[in-house]
Amino acid sequence: MIQQPALQMRGRGCLLDLSRPCIMGVLNVTPDSFSDGGRFADPELALQQGLRMAQEGAGLLDIGGESTRPGSKAVPEQEELDRVIPVIEALRQETDLPISIDTNKAAVARAAMAAGANFINDISGLTFDAQMAEVAVTTSAGLFLMHTRGCPEVMQRDTKYQSLRDEVCASLQLSIETAVAAGISTEYLAVDPGIGFGKSAVGNLELLHHISDLHRFGCPILLGTSRKSFIGQVLRQDIPTERLAGTLATVALGVEQGVQLFRVHDVKAAVEAAMVAWAVREKKLP
Repeated sequence: MIQQPALQMRGRGCLLDLSRPCIMGVLNVTPDSFSDGGRFADPELALQQGLRMAQEGAGLLDIGGESTRPGSKAVPEQEELDRVIPVIEALRQETDLPISIDTNKAAVARAAMAAGANFINDISGLTFDAQMAEVAVTTSAGLFLMHTRGCPEVMQRDTKYQSLRDEVCASLQLSIETAVAAGISTEYLAVDPGIGFGKSAVGNLELLHHISDLHRFGCPILLGTSRKSFIGQVLRQDIPTERLAGTLATVALGVEQGVQLFRVHDVKAAVEAAMVAWAVREKKLP
């Protein structure tokens, strides 16, 4: 049975108000991110970018120290820690804005929580590291559960499914069950269909067209389409930073279907697009 969209989500020491769209600002502190690799590898530059996104209206920040673009290889644990922990610590000294750690390594997630993070964004939906659920339980972290099929290095080698939507939903259901079995309340969970992770361009469009299906879980939905290659294929645009208009179209369409959280690089534009779409949907001013 399809449920009404969730209106809040708990994280470590915080509560996200999802009665209106919430924008998650992407802060990649890697040298090889697909769209802004190297721009914020320096901790001071990363701090300034994080504070800028906070001023632009981000509801939370997502810090990542390992690229998960198609074909990327895993980063050693210590290298990932060295990239993300100084940034999280610096941001926590300057802002109370909730912080998410984008990692699939339990040790990195645990250290990030100790440094001041509030959420764990696990692209594997608890399937890559068996200790991740335990970290979320013991730290009271909010948990974003994403669908992917295979690690980033190989995930685009096979994008065929018998039934894409059914398989994505079944996988997310299993991730939720794993989390709940570990002792995590559903108030701390959100689901993400994993746009661009083991899917073809047409598959991504299908998932977006039916994104409201995910309300069946009773958890908030996180949508990450920002600058992704399927938008480039639609627009015939090879440069990721030139895909803003396409990204904003997916944000607006997501709002129309009740999506609550949007992971984006361009915070100010996404906030504005989301709020106009929300105002149209609700037929009232923000």
